Amino acid sequence: MIVVSALLRSLNPIAVARGDDVPDAVRIDGHTLSRSDVLGAATAVAARVSRADRVAVVATPTATTVVAVVGCLLAGVTVVPVPPDSGPAELAHILTDSGAQAWLGPAPEVAGDGIPELPVLPVRLHARDWHHVPEPDPSRIAFVLYTSGTTGAPKGVLLSRRAVAAGLDALAEAWDWSDRDTLVHGLPLFHVHGLILGVVGALRTGSRLIHTGRPTPQAYAEAGGSLYFGVPTVWTRMVEDEDCARALSGARLLVSGSAPLPVPVFERLRELTGLTPIERYGMSETMLTLSTRVDGERRPGWVGTPVAGVETRLRDGQGRDVPHDGESIGVLQVRGPMLFDGYLNRPEATAEAWTDDGWFVTGDVAVIDAGGFHRIVGRESTDLIKSGGFRVGAGEIETVLLGHPAVREVAVAGLPDSDLGQRIVAFVVPFDDGPEVVADELIELVAGRLSVHKRPREVRVVRSLPRNAMGKVQKKLLQ
Repeated sequence: MIVVSALLRSLNPIAVARGDDVPDAVRIDGHTLSRSDVLGAATAVAARVSRADRVAVVATPTATTVVAVVGCLLAGVTVVPVPPDSGPAELAHILTDSGAQAWLGPAPEVAGDGIPELPVLPVRLHARDWHHVPEPDPSRIAFVLYTSGTTGAPKGVLLSRRAVAAGLDALAEAWDWSDRDTLVHGLPLFHVHGLILGVVGALRTGSRLIHTGRPTPQAYAEAGGSLYFGVPTVWTRMVEDEDCARALSGARLLVSGSAPLPVPVFERLRELTGLTPIERYGMSETMLTLSTRVDGERRPGWVGTPVAGVETRLRDGQGRDVPHDGESIGVLQVRGPMLFDGYLNRPEATAEAWTDDGWFVTGDVAVIDAGGFHRIVGRESTDLIKSGGFRVGAGEIETVLLGHPAVREVAVAGLPDSDLGQRIVAFVVPFDDGPEVVADELIELVAGRLSVHKRPREVRVVRSLPRNAMGKVQKKLLQ
């Protein structure tokens, strides 16, 4: 029997043991680890890195990554997750900016000028150490997560142990996530979604974890979990494989995030599985602040209400309150215990991200209805289109267009226009065997469903949309 009560409900953001040992607590990359396996190997890692301040981990979906991260959490050492596909410039920036002192686990085989040469500390999966590990201070930084860098070099987001614990506990309450669950996902382990929610969250709640390597419909169908995480691309592929989708009907919750879930996919997923998806909202700086609840309404296209401890508000371009009428668009601001401590080495960027009265400016535009339900329209920089004097949200146009039988995927952007300021352009990916895309039909569809000024002025048919590793469309590449 393994009982480590100090790790359960303390401010330590992990719980790798709860009562009797569980022989299949973590299944990843061909390895099956019990809770005692994770704890014993991670404690050995903690002893090895305890004098370090920050270490880098190549965040491959492997048992080595899991043990390395847990070992650092036990020791109070900051983890810098590094994307496995980082190129020389990105790698040099992350290592130099973070000040990582060593690689924990294998170092990447990437050569280039400016990449610091760091010592390599091995992670031994079969090592065991049962020494008592003192509880680190909850204010210590647990992770430095690097943003996607769409507006310059990636910024290091500082997430404290306290913030991670608060964020995970709020989700556990909203989703009734517990040690009765088996979580299944195949997401990358260098973001909040895959690593902190998908690995640390499972360990903290005591649920079993199955990482499928790749999030394919067949892998998800064969896993037999009760709780599934996926980005919209995962769920889109799932509903296209009806047999695999129906195999998820025995699950308890299907959770979608990191980008808006198209309404047709939401509805098809519900039809095939009998389960209404959970949608939620967050970012590296805030973890997850909004979600639909296990015991509440789940409305397609909406991401629910604030989780425990979170407050939100909308502001217009002049800093004034935006009414909660379900229609008016404003910039979303949030505050709560799971927010980040700032950007590493970026005091000016940190100061700019916060209002004088202590609210974090997300940069996302949203609407809130009278009942407190939130719908994310998109990024202020790319999804808030100012056309002909009107402020238009790209997300609501995309939702309408995805309801047309010819449209498989779509991204709406505002392109420079000498007359309108920005003209609304829809980039449409058609179905391979679907009806022909007729631009006038799509334009009239939006004009009829929303309003004339929100209609696309142009429709461009494309083979695919540029996306990042988390499935988010990179609209700056379209523009």
